[in-house]
Amino acid sequence: MHLGEFYIDGRWVKPSEPSVIDVINPATEEAICQIALGGAADVDAAVAAARKAFRTFSMTTREERIALLSRIKDGFEARSGDLARAVCEEMGAPMKFALSAQVASGPNQLGEMIRVLETFAFERPHGSTRIMHEAIGVCGLITPWNWPINQLICKVAPALAAGCTMVLKPSELSPLSALIIAEIMHGADVPAGAFNLVNGDGPTVGQRIASHPDVDMVSFTGSTRAGVLVAQAAAPTVKRVAQELGGKSPNILLPDTDFERSVTLGIARCFGNSGQSCSAATRMLVPMDRHDEVIEIAARAAQTYKTGSPEADDTVLGPLVSQTQFDKVQALIRAGIEEGAILVAGGPGRPDGLNRGYYVRPTVFAGVENTMRIAREEIFGPVLAILPYESVEQAIEIANDTPYGLNAYVQGEDIARARQVATALRAGSVHINYPPVDRSAPFGGYKQSGNGREWGEYGLLEFLETKAIVGFGEA
Repeated sequence: MHLGEFYIDGRWVKPSEPSVIDVINPATEEAICQIALGGAADVDAAVAAARKAFRTFSMTTREERIALLSRIKDGFEARSGDLARAVCEEMGAPMKFALSAQVASGPNQLGEMIRVLETFAFERPHGSTRIMHEAIGVCGLITPWNWPINQLICKVAPALAAGCTMVLKPSELSPLSALIIAEIMHGADVPAGAFNLVNGDGPTVGQRIASHPDVDMVSFTGSTRAGVLVAQAAAPTVKRVAQELGGKSPNILLPDTDFERSVTLGIARCFGNSGQSCSAATRMLVPMDRHDEVIEIAARAAQTYKTGSPEADDTVLGPLVSQTQFDKVQALIRAGIEEGAILVAGGPGRPDGLNRGYYVRPTVFAGVENTMRIAREEIFGPVLAILPYESVEQAIEIANDTPYGLNAYVQGEDIARARQVATALRAGSVHINYPPVDRSAPFGGYKQSGNGREWGEYGLLEFLETKAIVGFGEA
């Protein structure tokens, strides 16, 4: 692998200045390799390559871009084993989950973007005016460590589909899968300069991308705190900024729901990916008179989540990504106990038998009040807060009483009532009765969960400018 290099202008190149960082395997707490860290000069070179390539790549046809995305999709499928191994080692995803969820998200996103591109109307008449959608230009893409493939491809795919060129900065915590993807891009004959990758940290590479005067748009996924810094850096150049940030998603269990099913699947929606998902259903709102029943079901369900080595076939939950994340989650678990929540399962410390690695005990709290830290802050670990409510109206009020608004969930047998509740929730996506993933639906949030949307046609629109040619004439 090109651990000490960046991918700029269709070539693997050395950084402008020698600087490296260890990549830590969170299951062992040991360094598995080192990668090069870039600086402002490396970003400048990548942006210059992207600016030059934009002149020709933005003029490619729909058919050429479909063919390009199809070749990239083929490359993903050919390298799926390598990608799964990388995700397992760099961020601790269990191998089965890495292959079936983390890696599979790449070709799934590409397939959806190909479908959108086949019929998207880049031009349409509007009376005697012509409405046109054109590539916005050079895009800076800053992606996180928790879903390193999905969050990368749901930016790269629509950017290429739109005719944009780009500079990508993946997370320095999970850079290996991104390097493999750069190899896939090269093998798919992406035109030189259309896709560029510079590894680095947020204060140097991320900051330079966001503030660069020749970057027309920044798409960022990460914490709300970091999103504020990106927006501030981008503001002087008035570039478009699309952000997918934090979440504290409510899961309202209506009185008529099947509690055995809803609680059990709700645990899964919270604990998946070791709780390291911005869309995780971390606040379970349940009727007060069913609270004790829910506690029993949740305790039983939590015991089924085996935490252990990502290499083991029976592992369900791997470690958290880093010491920093481990310490944060441990502190919040202790805060839940100190603030008086009922500890139903788990608790502080590592699971039994694990004395190294950033492993966390799958934890459930009940009797949680919405003023507690575990109800207010994004924990980003396998920690569920169960909040009782007196009425459905109060449940809606509690659900909306958060600075976030990414996802929300509603469970109930009366579908009309569930729909009413869903429309009252202030969130970018609301899921009724645990539906399957819809990659054509827009993904993004209200309030401090960000702005803009990803996935499908809505994701493509983020990378397009809208032009009106008035007086163009009849269609």
